[in-house]
Amino acid sequence: MVCINDTTLRDGEQAPFVAFNTKEKIEIAKALCDAGADELEVGIPAMGKKERADIKEILSLGLSARVMTWNRATMKDLESSLKCGVQAVDLSVPVSDILLGVKFGGDKARMLSTLEEVVCAAKREGLYVCIGGEDASRADTQFLKEVTALGTECGAQRFRYCDTVGILTPMKTHAIVGELVQSATLDIEMHTHNDFGMATANAVAGIEAGAKSVNTTVVGLGERAGNASFEQILMALTHLSDDSRKVDAKKIRHLVGTVAAAANYTIVGKHIFYHESGIHVNGLVKDRSAYEAFEPEEVGLERFFPIGKHSGSSTLQYHLQTLGITPTAKKLKALLPKIRDIVTNRKRVLQPMELEELYKCS
Repeated sequence: MVCINDTTLRDGEQAPFVAFNTKEKIEIAKALCDAGADELEVGIPAMGKKERADIKEILSLGLSARVMTWNRATMKDLESSLKCGVQAVDLSVPVSDILLGVKFGGDKARMLSTLEEVVCAAKREGLYVCIGGEDASRADTQFLKEVTALGTECGAQRFRYCDTVGILTPMKTHAIVGELVQSATLDIEMHTHNDFGMATANAVAGIEAGAKSVNTTVVGLGERAGNASFEQILMALTHLSDDSRKVDAKKIRHLVGTVAAAANYTIVGKHIFYHESGIHVNGLVKDRSAYEAFEPEEVGLERFFPIGKHSGSSTLQYHLQTLGITPTAKKLKALLPKIRDIVTNRKRVLQPMELEELYKCS
């Protein structure tokens, strides 16, 4: 049976203008399990104490689904996850030349060495390890095989094939994933984005090619245009494959309603070039192609970096510099937890002028 790893509480919450409070996270986690999710990716521990506290709350529920956290493949991020007591981790590394250039100066050997160190450390702690291949759809397939071979040697169990900027088509997906499945000893997991409206189709194509796991988000919530939809994947596996699942439509409706209400979900097409994730903004200010498949001007839209829960120092620095302020790294770091609390409590991102006021008062 294919594993549905739902990341509504991680990638879904990275959608611009979305911030779940603790109560909402607990309700969503329970509803996901009731509706048929096998695993839950519930957050990013490195974001801080409040995020770790929420993750611990979810772990304390004793849910039927395995609970996973998302991490950059760094010892610091892994240590944050270990503090939460999680059972599984996704350790994300850039695998395309574009993102390797942005994050490792193009040094593949250094990235592989870092990955080896962190995966081995996670396995010593008894964790289930998924290696997240960021931007895998723009990576060289031979290099992906090198990454999966290293993962196997270190004891990892899964490789997340990420179509980070949503450029795949179903036929391309089937061909590439099929090749990886034949050569890799790690299970392959599909992580697809919806920039061209094919996230669910590409995820299904990957499953048909032999992928053993798939990432989803409820109502397709997520970065830019979103992710493969939990409810669509669930129904596709139930009715269009040999996957033996039982679906309760009432539980799916309850889940969708719970997430939609908590996310204040509306039609967000105009926001597909709004980047809230600090990791994405950090990449985009260095290379516009890092997290976009095409320029927003091509379709009459604009790029914007909302100041939200998942914003990082790069976002704050960008806006303050636009306002003529040269911020210090120390003050930016101190501002981040304050901003996350404000946004989560009031369910609305900060405006640049509000950020300026906070900065001057800090």
